[in-house]
Amino acid sequence: MDLHTSLWLFQAVQALGLSLWLCIAVLNNLQAFRASLGAVGATMAMAPLRQPPAIDLPLLSRAVHAPAAHRIALVLVLVLQVVAAAAALVGAYSLVIGGAIEPARPWLNLALSAFLGFTFAMLLGGLWFGYWIRQEGLQLTHLVLVLWALLAFVLFNVQWA
Repeated sequence: MDLHTSLWLFQAVQALGLSLWLCIAVLNNLQAFRASLGAVGATMAMAPLRQPPAIDLPLLSRAVHAPAAHRIALVLVLVLQVVAAAAALVGAYSLVIGGAIEPARPWLNLALSAFLGFTFAMLLGGLWFGYWIRQEGLQLTHLVLVLWALLAFVLFNVQWA
């Protein structure tokens, strides 16, 4: 196998894996919308900080208890997830069928931009609501997703030999 083919194969696997992961994320949020809404609501209401032993911080004044705000936040993430999944599917299809990255690149970059957008929304929202204190695993997951998006961007956009 030559270098060009092996690079194409690696990019194709990444594009397909990313698009399937994004599709599953959308499906999960649609299928378990109430559960996702509850998780978003708990984070925005800063409920984990109130669980025993309660952590009394000035940050608690940021808590949002409005279910409508929780729903808006989740819908925003879901819309970005749908855009990311759709663009990733088109990009992966274009890459696999076309056999080259050039026609797929704009779609994959759109997918990665939406992916980074919803991941930053979760990461920055979590930071605002103090989730690093009791939801460290969730914060680490969001950081890893940012890293994945950045590395995928390099993979799809750097001109390889």
